[in-house]
Amino acid sequence: MKPDPRPWALAGLTTAVVAIGIDVTILNVALPTIAADVAATTSDLQWIVNAYVLVFAGLLLPSGALADRYGRRRWLLAGLAVFGAGSLAAAWSGDAAQIIGARAVLGVGAAIIMPTTLASLAELFTGAARAKAVSVLVSGMGVGIPLGPVVGGYLIDHFWWGSIFLINLPIVAIAGLAVAAFVPESRDPAPPRPDPVGALLSTVGLVGFVYAVIEAPQRGWGAPQVVAALVASIGMLTAFVRWGLRRREPAIDLRLFGDRRFRWASINATLASFALFGLLFIAPPHLQVVLGFDALGTGLRLLPMVAGLVVGAGLATRAAARLGHRLPMVAGLLIAAAGLLLGAAGDTGTGYGQIATWYVVAGFGVGATLAPAMDAALAAMPPARSGAGIAVTMTMRQVGGALGVALLGSLLSQTYSWRLDTGDLPPAVAAAAEQSLTAATALDLAPLTTAAHAAYADAMAGVLLATAVVCVLGAAATAVLMPGPAARQGLAEPAGQHDAYYGPS
Repeated sequence: MKPDPRPWALAGLTTAVVAIGIDVTILNVALPTIAADVAATTSDLQWIVNAYVLVFAGLLLPSGALADRYGRRRWLLAGLAVFGAGSLAAAWSGDAAQIIGARAVLGVGAAIIMPTTLASLAELFTGAARAKAVSVLVSGMGVGIPLGPVVGGYLIDHFWWGSIFLINLPIVAIAGLAVAAFVPESRDPAPPRPDPVGALLSTVGLVGFVYAVIEAPQRGWGAPQVVAALVASIGMLTAFVRWGLRRREPAIDLRLFGDRRFRWASINATLASFALFGLLFIAPPHLQVVLGFDALGTGLRLLPMVAGLVVGAGLATRAAARLGHRLPMVAGLLIAAAGLLLGAAGDTGTGYGQIATWYVVAGFGVGATLAPAMDAALAAMPPARSGAGIAVTMTMRQVGGALGVALLGSLLSQTYSWRLDTGDLPPAVAAAAEQSLTAATALDLAPLTTAAHAAYADAMAGVLLATAVVCVLGAAATAVLMPGPAARQGLAEPAGQHDAYYGPS
């Protein structure tokens, strides 16, 4: 009997998304070193981070459509090559401008890889086997994120800052070899005509929107640059929607949202990303500045969240096979809310044991939401258009993550400034301390440091409470509006041509 190559194919696809997860967070621990070595300004550092995010978010939609048209394996291998080239360029950059350019190239590679891995997975697996494969892929995405600070902290301590980019090369090489050897080529047999207008409108609109979301916490939501970017992006995205709905064969079919399964699966994936990325934004400063752990220690102490995510994704996948997608997603959001509420009950005296507990619970809830949500989205779309379809969900996730950082970051900053007791400090000192927790502790005034820690703990509690409310509202809406029985159809679909090729699931 011919061995089933699909596990090896899944390993290659998962390795590819692990590389992206690591790259999302590994840079953070290296920023101070990069700033000193290449004389980067604060603005330079912001763009080193944001260039990747902007390009990634803007190119997801056209990338998914191109994968369907030109072949998913070919497109995925191209994405891995671009990601590797960007990593090599970033590692050997001599100034901030070169790093920013290389990070933009990395964003191009990531935008190709993300929707194409899931679209390839939809061609490889059907039914319950697909749900399990999605669970593995989601776990890979989650594992990479906290591994970034762990790996980055070790590399910075033992090598130079460029090593944080070079670590991508063996990962993408292994993923590329597995994809080339075990993932069959697949494409849409009857792709729609090229749609350069739709691609341009979606890309410019998404880049503008994400730019506004990124800049808002620093400049303020009423800043002219932010308002102008928001207005322009909303106009472009509105034109994109109208354009797509008028075309008989749009490259990016927004009519998918007419399917309530797809619509609520995408919404749930977005809510899970909103909670996860918001949580990963506020937790590291608490661990590093309030509790005093270094970058490596902080990364290690985030691992319980990943453990919860992996276990939650696996259990929810098995539950969805019996109960449909809706119930696990609703339960996942409620469990995530419970973990967030447990975290909101803490203060500066809370020990790491209790913190790790709520990390596990919140991570479990996010994983239990995300895995069935992604599988439900895949189940709701025709396999031939899976690249363009899943790109819509992935774009919503990316925007949800950016909104989580921006909105929750703004709430955190405002609450921290409001709760910080500066006492009789000179106005200039008080103003500096109100900028951030890091700025307050850098002043090295014991009473102020204590007050800053307390203010940050209060602010974090407010953010966790707000995120819990969002999760509860999402769970309630999903329970009422997402169809239940239809969610099971994707888990019981008959074997198709790919199962005939690979053997039964």
